[in-house]
Amino acid sequence: MVAFTAAVDTLVTTNLVTPEPAFVHFTIGAEGRNTLSDLGIEVATRMTLSAFKAKPEHVDMLVICGGYRSQLEPEPHLLSTLKWADQNGIRLAGLWNGGVALVQAGLMDHQACALHPDNHAYVREHYPAVKVSANAYEIDNEHATCAGPVSALEMMLKLIGRLLDNPHIVRAVREILSCDQVSEQVGPMPLNLGDDPTLPESLQTLLALMRANIEEPLTLPELAHCANISRRQVERLFQTHLETSPSRYYLELRLVHARRLLMQTNRSIVDISLASGFVSSSHFSNCFRDYYGIAPSAARQQRQ
Repeated sequence: MVAFTAAVDTLVTTNLVTPEPAFVHFTIGAEGRNTLSDLGIEVATRMTLSAFKAKPEHVDMLVICGGYRSQLEPEPHLLSTLKWADQNGIRLAGLWNGGVALVQAGLMDHQACALHPDNHAYVREHYPAVKVSANAYEIDNEHATCAGPVSALEMMLKLIGRLLDNPHIVRAVREILSCDQVSEQVGPMPLNLGDDPTLPESLQTLLALMRANIEEPLTLPELAHCANISRRQVERLFQTHLETSPSRYYLELRLVHARRLLMQTNRSIVDISLASGFVSSSHFSNCFRDYYGIAPSAARQQRQ
């Protein structure tokens, strides 16, 4: 709902700050007069996918919205509509899990695609031709994708800027919708969810090193050397700003990575343990159970 309303709000607010309305939008549902969001809130729709495809109105862009709780199973009717739209010159965009539908339709092969981190492993395993992006949103001539609700707003603002070619309008919309933003992001938005841009640069460097070295974790001395600080400074940075130790943070990072692989791929638990930097599957299972309260095998059974 946050991604959906962010996208719609940018269009509506743009119409408020332009002399004449610049955009018209309407909502399409899979079937019926209402669509149930992943929060259980109903959204009124103007037409169904079947009606849209049978009697298409003039549409410049079709935006697919999916949330964190939306299923990842391919929906043939939706995918066929996306392929039809692409063939008919309609630009396509994906909000959050909506980008997964574009991937499943085969429309993102050999293109950069921004996705929520929880979907990276799923797409890499099942759709290796897709270039999973490390950025929060990606825009090219035909497609646009974003990883979540905050980047949905940024992606739509960028699209509006390109379509209207008027930075003053985009600035006005941003001031209205982002008035409470702590700091404005300049340039591409890196998809480092959970990072605070106000953290010391040396700590941000350490976090980036940890994320880049999951399968073969770096030792604390190696991290300190790469960040050009002492081991004691590393420990102090984590304790002061994150209220944890470097080793504990690194362990949790690897366990989160392991859970994504466990829930979104069919790799064996042994392979997942090695890919997450654990020397043995038994050690991995013990750490996973301590952190999540459930064994890896049981977690996979729940997914199935």
